[in-house]
Amino acid sequence: MAKKWFFASLLALAVGLAVGLGGCASTGKQKSKISKENFHIYLAFGQSNMVGYLGPTIGKDGNSGTDTAWVGENGYDTPPANFVVMAAANDNNLPYGRKKGQWYPAVPPLNRAGNGINPADFFGRTIAEAVADKEIKVGVIVVAVDGVQINMFSPDLDGFKNYITSRKDQVWERQQGHAYVDDSVEFPIPTSDFATVDYPYKRLVDLAKKAQQEGVIKGIIMHQGESGVQDGTGPYNEYVRKIYNSLCNDLGLEAGKVPFLVGEPVREDSLNIDAIRSIPEAFADIPNTAFVISSEGLTGWEPGSQEDWGNRRIHFSLAGYEELGKRYGQKMLELLYR
Repeated sequence: MAKKWFFASLLALAVGLAVGLGGCASTGKQKSKISKENFHIYLAFGQSNMVGYLGPTIGKDGNSGTDTAWVGENGYDTPPANFVVMAAANDNNLPYGRKKGQWYPAVPPLNRAGNGINPADFFGRTIAEAVADKEIKVGVIVVAVDGVQINMFSPDLDGFKNYITSRKDQVWERQQGHAYVDDSVEFPIPTSDFATVDYPYKRLVDLAKKAQQEGVIKGIIMHQGESGVQDGTGPYNEYVRKIYNSLCNDLGLEAGKVPFLVGEPVREDSLNIDAIRSIPEAFADIPNTAFVISSEGLTGWEPGSQEDWGNRRIHFSLAGYEELGKRYGQKMLELLYR
């Protein structure tokens, strides 16, 4: 009797392991194991719009008030079963309890604790829904920081240090950027010399390399341009191309064959016109690979108070994020899946 119980328990354990293998435990049971070739991974980086400005305490109309449960009301808390996100930082303050480097269902925020929905949400959903019948899983990795110039994503450590230590008055950058440096660095990142081997670009690459053990990097999306397009620290287009080429080189990808999509800033304010005109120049020598996603017709955020009115020219409304993300996704589908 004891022997039968032992073998029955062993069989149950084996069945349990078989069910659990092949997908992240957090995403629940899957009908079958997804092959490495069918796990398509996308990298996303940028500033506040990629961070996700509309948090769960802001209503669908962009105002704080009674209409604050937009995540659940709109079904954003139930992403497609084949859409997942790799946590780019430990989100200990969230009920999800996400840990850096692990895959989870793509419930916003996809960036970090306390952030909101962003174009990567709708980008991933658009692709995942379109390829669900092909047994393809879609994963995203998002590394983004509010308000930062393109230099924040410098491929080299010295470039990152030079940038962050120059931002003495931008405390939020040093606070949010802290999520992507070593835990031993004092909080927030100091404005003097500091010792770290981790920084946003390296975090993105390290996570991407881990993801490549399970899947294939298919493309890169960026939303950055509201800040620093003409900041005098170096031509914007050179920084953008350097980041793209470095990502391809560090991840063993062939530059020129990995789609690179960037979204335009909000068009509702003339202050963004220079950025909208400058961004395409960043892709002049990456033909047939880099594409600008238009923000034409997309609405800006409607602030809840007069003091926040300036955000209208920087951040999209919920409807704006949704449409922009869909445009990213539709372009990637056009390039890779049709």
